[in-house]
Amino acid sequence: MNDIHARRPTSLKTSIKSPHRSFKYVIVSNLIYALSILLGWTTRTKIYKTKEFEDYDKTGKNYIYAIWHNQQGFLLYPYRGQKICVLISLSKDGEFIARVLPKFGMKAVRGSTSKGGAGALRSLINLSQAGYHPMITPDGPRGPVYKVQQGVMYLAQKTGLPIVPVGCGLSNKITVNSWDKMRIPLPFGKCALVYGKMIFIDEKTDKAKIKLALEQELNAATMKAEQLVS
Repeated sequence: MNDIHARRPTSLKTSIKSPHRSFKYVIVSNLIYALSILLGWTTRTKIYKTKEFEDYDKTGKNYIYAIWHNQQGFLLYPYRGQKICVLISLSKDGEFIARVLPKFGMKAVRGSTSKGGAGALRSLINLSQAGYHPMITPDGPRGPVYKVQQGVMYLAQKTGLPIVPVGCGLSNKITVNSWDKMRIPLPFGKCALVYGKMIFIDEKTDKAKIKLALEQELNAATMKAEQLVS
């Protein structure tokens, strides 16, 4: 991504204007919302936070959530009502989720490393300055799976916010035959959200080491979450 010098905005612009105007997006996004509520009501969810995170959270400072792309299927309900902004690709599939996020009190930021990245990054920086927690899938939108890309580290450097790795385990799910083996939650199961060690980055940080550390923390958190619901 190109270097961006963000200024505090007079108004928060959270997405690039969507080209997707078909009525099907209204119908499908409402169905996704209803399904998310059903999953939230019928899934026993527990969040395992580290003491480090709890102490940091008490300071009132914000942070960046990082979770693998294939684990994002059950995040809307557990994080509803929080000041979270989520990076969503400009694809047609991304349009569905972008329309659902506001129903849970979250903001959608449209763009990815392959399209609309610079504008999306500026929006994430601006929203983080306004107290929102960016939520990023560091191996998205196209992979390779479980490999951290530069975007999340660049955002952390520019904002000065720490990264909170989150692993999600689901006891009742199906796995889609996609590049990331997306996990689709099913009702009447258990979910564990496990937080890893927070990662702090500055301009002098060795990016290669941070990339490896974040991958290790995400994989360890995922393994623990899977064990907790098995």
